[in-house]
Parts: sequence; C-alpha cells; structure tokens
Amino acid sequence: MKSLIPLLVLAQLWACHSMPPQPGAPVLKLPKCDDPEVEQAALAAVDHINQHLHQGYKHTLNRIDKVKVWPRRPFGEVFQLEIDTLETTCHALDPTPLANCSVRTQTQHAVEGDCDFHVLKQDGQFSVLSAKCESTPDSAEDVHRLCPDCPLLIPLNDSRVTHAADAALAAFNAQNNGAYYQLMEIARAQLVPLPASTYVEFAVGATDCVAKEVTDPTKCNLLAEKQYGLCKATVAEKLAGEDVSVTCTIFPTQPAAPQPQPDGVGAPADAPAAAPAVDAAAPAAEPAAPAADAAAPAAPPAGQPPHPQVLGPIFVKLPIAPKAYPAHYDLRHSFSGMHSMESGSAEGFRPSKPIGPILIPPPAGAAPPVPPCPGKIRHFKI
Repeated sequence: MKSLIPLLVLAQLWACHSMPPQPGAPVLKLPKCDDPEVEQAALAAVDHINQHLHQGYKHTLNRIDKVKVWPRRPFGEVFQLEIDTLETTCHALDPTPLANCSVRTQTQHAVEGDCDFHVLKQDGQFSVLSAKCESTPDSAEDVHRLCPDCPLLIPLNDSRVTHAADAALAAFNAQNNGAYYQLMEIARAQLVPLPASTYVEFAVGATDCVAKEVTDPTKCNLLAEKQYGLCKATVAEKLAGEDVSVTCTIFPTQPAAPQPQPDGVGAPADAPAAAPAVDAAAPAAEPAAPAADAAAPAAPPAGQPPHPQVLGPIFVKLPIAPKAYPAHYDLRHSFSGMHSMESGSAEGFRPSKPIGPILIPPPAGAAPPVPPCPGKIRHFKI
C-alpha cells in the first residue's frame, strides 16, 4: 500500500504538467538562461544599474541565475530575472563605455552584485519595471586562498582611509596649476602590509576656484559643466613622517544640465552653439613631473572619442587631518526609489494560477538534459 502512494503522487503531477493550457490563460515560459533574448533582457538590466549609479563603480553581467517570462496584457512580455554582476574598475562618474571597462580581479578583492529585475519587452525594446540589488565584497578566505598576501578592502570611514584621501587631495591641489578639486567620495581603500601604507581611490570634482589661489575651500562651487576625476593614492608611513603618492585621471567635461526657463523664454532658434572649453592644460605629465594642470582637456578631433587626462604621480609630506565618510557603498542604495512589483505596473503579468510548460520525460538510457539555468559564468565565480 505504501508503495502505491508515491506512484499516485507522480501520476497526479504528470497529469497536471501534461494538461494543455486553457484558452486565455497566461502561459509561463521557462527559457534557458543563456538564450540570446534572455541575455538582451539581462544586459538592459545591467545598463539600468549603471545609469542609476552615482557612487562606487560600474557593474557588468557575470551570470544569469534564473529567468521566467510572463505575458503582459495587452502587449509585451515581462522577464523575471535573477542575475549576478561584478564590479569593474570604471567609476560611476567615468563616461567610459562599459564594454571598455575591466572587471576587477579577485586578487584586487572583487565585489559581486546580486540583483532581481522585472524587464518588459515591448515592440522589440527592453525597459526595466522594477529593480532590487545588493553588492558584497568577496570573502577574505577566498581572496587569501588565491593570494595570501593580497590586501583586503577596509571600511571607508576608517580614520587611516579618510586621512589618506584628504592628504592625497591636498597634495594634488597644492601641485595643480588649474582648477581646485573637491572630494566627491571615497570609493575604495585597502591597507597594504609591506611597505606599511594605505591605498585609497576617491572621486573628485572641479570647482570655480583656482587651486593656487584658494584660501577658503568652502566658498568653491562645482562647475556648471561638471568635470570629474578618479584619483588613486598611496600614503606610506615613514619614520620622519609619511610619503603621499597620488595620480588623478580627469574625465572629459560633461555638458551642463539644462535649467528650467519661464514660458516663452529661451535661446533663439538660430543662436550659435556654446564654444567648447579651452584647454589651458599642459600635456599629461610624466611620472617624475613635479606638477600638472587639471584644467579641462581640449576637445578631441572630429570623430574621435574624448580621452581622460592622467595627472601625476605627485609626492609630498602632509600632516594628519582625520575626517568621517560613509562605509562601503552598496548597490542597494541605487534603487531605493524604485517601485516594487506590487505596484500597478506589475498587475498585467501576475496570473493567479500560472500554467507551466509541458514536461516530456527523456527516453530510457538517454543522457540527462543540460539544466537551462543557471547560465554560464562570464568572468569568475565568487
């Protein structure tokens, strides 16, 4: 009698799966995670992540974990995705296309993103309906398993980190013949054991002050045409003080955001376009150069993409001035304003009783089928 119970359960399950969908019932599709259409939806999700980032580093797709596709009335389909991402070396403010950004390696202490998305496909276009992400650094055990001496990430509000960023920015501005730069954010930091030093990466923004003339930095304002940069610095501890080495890459100027105008007020239709920024900077300095100019780079020749300007390294000695900053930036903070799937946008694809695909058992003796999900790992697994 007991042996009949499992058979009855299997028979009921088989009957449920083999039933054809009822007319008008929404049909759930379970495509393979590496299906080209699914990958398109996942790439649209990754673009959405990077478009909403204002801190930290851009992310790239590493693997598609799960996918379900719902019909959405009256038109379109919704892809319900779970994806893994990896942090790149391009800062969120860096205009470099994602395809040209390198994935941060495991020995550099990689950071992984874990995201849930609902992506609508309609008329061949993908758009994100909802997003939920979080990111975490790789474990110390995994990093040290690959590289026992590699430094680990430390909290961004560590006093050694904030001091290193302040000292490096002061060194950069002191040797800079152009604009005075403000600290935008501390992006990552590590303690290097040998030689004992603090490594820090931080974003900066150009202001309307001249670096050599600043007496009160609080009176300096970011330029209307934003110009950001990413600095990488090492502050090494010495018996007679400390050595600060800093190199900054200044990104091309970003156009000023249009300001709202009263009705009927605006530029004439035949008004000439604004002139490009004049380059007052010298060519990028060699490593041994004592100074560099951080003014906006010249406009590139027609048809050529703009190139970032690398300034530094600069070596100085500065006093300690501790300051507080936030801890590790998490992807979850990028989507705090996104609506959830309980909103009206989701009502069109929430069937109460979804109909699954018809399951056909493989022939006797056949090799087990390759599972449709999760998909391939594009870089490495954390």
